[in-house]
Amino acid sequence: MTELASFPLLSALLALPLGGALATALLRRAPWAQWIALSAALLTLLASLLVVAAFDGQTSDFQLVDSANWIVGLNVGYLVGVDGISLFFLPATALLFCGAVLAGWRIRAADAALSPGLYFAFLLLLEAATLGVFCALDTILFFFCWEFTLLPLYFLTSLWGGGAGRQAAAVRYFLVMLASGVPLLFGLLALSFGHAAIAGSLMFDLPTLLATPLPVAAQYAVFLLLFVGFAAKVPLVPLHTWLPALAMGAPAAVTALIVGLKLGAYGLIRLAIPLAPIAARDLHWLLAGCGTLAILYGGVAAMAHSNLRGVLAYASLSHVGLVVLALATFSASALQGALLQLLNFSVAAGGGFLVLAFLQRRSGSTDIAQLGGVMRSMPLLSGFFLLFGLAGIGLPGTSGFPGELLIIVAALHSHTGAGLAALFGTVLAAAAFLAPFRRAFLGPLRNADIAAGEDLLAREKAVLLMPALLILAVGVYPMPMLELLRPTAEAWVAALAGL
Repeated sequence: MTELASFPLLSALLALPLGGALATALLRRAPWAQWIALSAALLTLLASLLVVAAFDGQTSDFQLVDSANWIVGLNVGYLVGVDGISLFFLPATALLFCGAVLAGWRIRAADAALSPGLYFAFLLLLEAATLGVFCALDTILFFFCWEFTLLPLYFLTSLWGGGAGRQAAAVRYFLVMLASGVPLLFGLLALSFGHAAIAGSLMFDLPTLLATPLPVAAQYAVFLLLFVGFAAKVPLVPLHTWLPALAMGAPAAVTALIVGLKLGAYGLIRLAIPLAPIAARDLHWLLAGCGTLAILYGGVAAMAHSNLRGVLAYASLSHVGLVVLALATFSASALQGALLQLLNFSVAAGGGFLVLAFLQRRSGSTDIAQLGGVMRSMPLLSGFFLLFGLAGIGLPGTSGFPGELLIIVAALHSHTGAGLAALFGTVLAAAAFLAPFRRAFLGPLRNADIAAGEDLLAREKAVLLMPALLILAVGVYPMPMLELLRPTAEAWVAALAGL
């Protein structure tokens, strides 16, 4: 472990998908691009597991820190590291991208002249930027990685998406995220200028900023700016309008990444709340209210949607509302539950969208009205989708249950009304999943393509098996993960209570 800790594991983790993207970008032969992309994704997954192996779960400090000068005149540096909050997001991200690479094995662009390797290059660039968000300990580096995720997602949706609305969905997502980046950048700059007023110099590295609390008046401005910047990507109502359009227009494997990796909620945990703790505690009602609204709105909208992709997209809106409600409680157990829920999104929601990618390839549609009897011809595909859906609604024995239980108990204690609404939201979420599943997967066959469709291929089984095993393992015995999260969660809450 000592040898691993001394090696720049995080820099290697970021370099692997970047190298894979460069290698695949210009390849004209699809088989070579596919295998190089898969190799890069698997090596990235291996590197993320080495990060977990080298992590010391007994401390809440940032570990495996790697740094270098970047913009010296402004004290902006390349600074990466992990703690208990960010640790498990690295293998979850790497695993989901492995699935996305395999799910896009035979994808075709709308423009046949495009190099087959470009799809995988954009996918690996997105992976590098996403991992950078989770590793960055410099706020400008964080913002750079945050904004860099927009370009690959725009091109992946507009060039490889489905339906006539793919380009409009890509443009809407790009513009909403670009606009939300403005308050985010202003908040980060205000944070640094506030630090300069106290310490006499601009500073952007997160450990220093966390150790230097801002004046209370400045905290309100910083918190609200960061909250608005992150809320669009969480997403919270009413800044969620890009989500259903992108869920329907983007490739299903790309939608799995967008829905499964909740960068906005991570930003609230990593930056917005700990950097402006007094303002966050005073505005707890804002967090609780926005979270509760998302829970109820997402559940109702999911029940009304006629497409399975839309159902999962709105259900994810409801589930992430539960995470935001957890943050309003400012308790260590609720933070552990929130982190477990975010990780559950990666395997459950991400896995669900990967199943829909395989289903759409066979049936040509994920419209509920055009499906029916899928379980008769594709029992394995249907079984995986059922498992991922049950994990999403928090069935006991799945990875969604421990986190949901911790959150609801904490919410009932600190925000009783919101906690009761969250309980009602879990009922809505269950109805929103089970009713469409019954209509689409059970009953008589209504689609000739489904009747003739073959069940999961060996490659597709490999994509889905690992998240399925994780769902069951964490659901049955969550204690090892909770213990690794506990020191950082307790330190996070203690820092808020002490200010």
